Amino acid sequence: MKTGKLVLGLLAGVAAGAVLGILFAPNKGSKTRRKILGKGEKYSEELKEKFDEIANAVTEKYDELKTSAENIVAKGKDKYNGLKAEIKNETV
Repeated sequence: MKTGKLVLGLLAGVAAGAVLGILFAPNKGSKTRRKILGKGEKYSEELKEKFDEIANAVTEKYDELKTSAENIVAKGKDKYNGLKAEIKNETV
């Protein structure tokens, strides 16, 4: 998660710098607005891509942990059933 926050922070910083650079550039207002809109769309797409990457990584990790937990539960059940059978055999 730290990497995701770092990437989002860097992209936000770059976006803020680009917007400030455009705002202080000596262009007409309409041209400046078009530039800001274009940059905003570009950064929006990049953020969406990064978000999707992070979401996919989280989903994969969740699936791994779920499978691992299921395996641990299955092993625990096997041990329990084995001990149960062993105790039943000893008392008979």
